[in-house]
Amino acid sequence: MDGDLRQQMPIQYLKFEATRRICLSEPHGMEMAEITVSALYKFVHLPDYEEMQPRIYEACKSHGVQGTLLLAAEGINGTIAGSGDDIETVLGYLKSDPRLCDLEHKESYCDENPFYRLKVRLKKEIVTMGVAGIDPVEQAGDYVDPAQWNELISDPDTVVIDTRNDYETAIGTFKGAIDPETVNFRDFPKWFRENKDRFHNKPKIAMYCTGGIRCEKATALVKAEGFEDVFHLKGGILKYLEEVPEEESLWEGECFVFDNRVSVGHGLTPGPYDLCHACRMPISAEDKASSLYVAGVSCPHCHDRSSSARKQRFAARQRQVELAKRRGDVHIGADYEAARERKRQARAEQIERSKQVR
Repeated sequence: MDGDLRQQMPIQYLKFEATRRICLSEPHGMEMAEITVSALYKFVHLPDYEEMQPRIYEACKSHGVQGTLLLAAEGINGTIAGSGDDIETVLGYLKSDPRLCDLEHKESYCDENPFYRLKVRLKKEIVTMGVAGIDPVEQAGDYVDPAQWNELISDPDTVVIDTRNDYETAIGTFKGAIDPETVNFRDFPKWFRENKDRFHNKPKIAMYCTGGIRCEKATALVKAEGFEDVFHLKGGILKYLEEVPEEESLWEGECFVFDNRVSVGHGLTPGPYDLCHACRMPISAEDKASSLYVAGVSCPHCHDRSSSARKQRFAARQRQVELAKRRGDVHIGADYEAARERKRQARAEQIERSKQVR
């Protein structure tokens, strides 16, 4: 990030309601918070990724670093947290592998570790698309820096596609972008193949996502489908909101993020949205004023889709969360259960769509 721009940014206090942690991004020259959180990924051929797992696990564990890392033949992806020195040591260890020497990573800061344990998992893909033969290492499109993004997407010969999911695009997107309205990233290949004929009269395709990893993989799919001039936003929406001044921005709304900030706006300022802990949809103040909203149980998005048995289970969970808060404890099951519920709903919706197709 540009040093001058970073010094102009205010400290961002990012409240993690469920974990009772406070995270922030600090300008240079100010005292750092105790915990550094590093989000990282790289698409790179790692045929020995299974052998790498115990070594990476030990490198993290021996320095007290926690979080989750995913390893696959196509690369590495994840988020880890620890003291600044320990994170620097672990990143140095990862980068000592020549294949990871230019590993992409972004840092934020917390006063406590937001993770409870360390996981280094083996996966088929570091971001799941479910299409065999797609190789982002060899096929990915061209990076476009945030400073050049406006020019690209303002070109009438460019098709702009949002590769995120429907609950993310519902609260913000780039001006003029196409929203595939997918429930999860696995839906994107089918959507693109069904709609690609719409784009052959446009010589350029520009794609974006939250942090860069999904759109990078999506560009590999699009190129495999026969398109040549394919681009993706380097660092994703978050880097754009961080670096591009609001008065020059073509971003409209808020950017959904996968933590308890729920959304961020320009300058990465935490936004006005909360999260329904029943369905994981972002909810506004208007949503929370609805008679269909019950904290931890339902919201206008999920009230009619959730059975009474599930509502009762969520209500019992919410009582436990509130008891834990009053005691000053952390209830770690709330977000986990909510994430599981969203996955169940997504699977049910996919099955229903399949039936309709038949």
